[in-house]
Amino acid sequence: MYFDSHFHLDTFAAEDRIPEIMAQAASAQVKHMLAIGGRDAANELALNSAQAYPDQLWCSAGYDRDLAPRWDGDLSRLRPLLSHDKVVAIGECGIDYFHNTGSPEEQKRLFGAMLDLACEFQKPVVVHSREADEDSLEMLTAFSKKWPVPDRACAVLHCFTGSLDFAKKLVDLNLMISFSGIVSFRNAADLREVAREIPEDRILIETDSPYLAPVPHRGKQNQPAFVPHVAEVLAEVRRCSPQEIGEQSTRNALGFFNLA
Repeated sequence: MYFDSHFHLDTFAAEDRIPEIMAQAASAQVKHMLAIGGRDAANELALNSAQAYPDQLWCSAGYDRDLAPRWDGDLSRLRPLLSHDKVVAIGECGIDYFHNTGSPEEQKRLFGAMLDLACEFQKPVVVHSREADEDSLEMLTAFSKKWPVPDRACAVLHCFTGSLDFAKKLVDLNLMISFSGIVSFRNAADLREVAREIPEDRILIETDSPYLAPVPHRGKQNQPAFVPHVAEVLAEVRRCSPQEIGEQSTRNALGFFNLA
């Protein structure tokens, strides 16, 4: 079975397709999924959906980097959600210098607040980092030292596209590495090399639906049912079976999100 450790519900909700998407995932042996928050509406949708599908779905809640320019420091709407047992992670949040999502200072202020909440609630962080390796590493290094449950990884770098050196530094900081459909793209040979070298107990797989559909569905709307294709690519580069990747990454996710 498979655990899609990162997908977004907003588009599927707008299309009134959540029941269909959940059924198709189950048919593809995707038994567990993490619905991602990032703003108030997405947080509420993720939690409501997790409650509606208690055997399949958990969720995260947090404030993402695109809110940084407008964030006034208020966490009053977020805190109650983080106490819920279906909310098993903080995020998505992080730093992105590729897109215009606020100044570095604004983004780091918001990201730092999410890292502080993770320590307070003892829930790991779903991290987005793009063209921000140095600042992400600096903040995650400080966070890793404060993380109160060192027997569990403190965060996951989702939809990883960085170098092997960056990945190794993250693993040393007690992070997980999550691979998306990008690993199947023709021009992703370097990323497949990263996937070959990461310790097996640090690997998660995801779709980042509805984005980044893997080959052979590239260019189509992505969905959790496609996460086995990510496992197939990892299995090829790691010389094992997709089932082994599915089982190992599921064990990893269950432990990381404190569901085991």
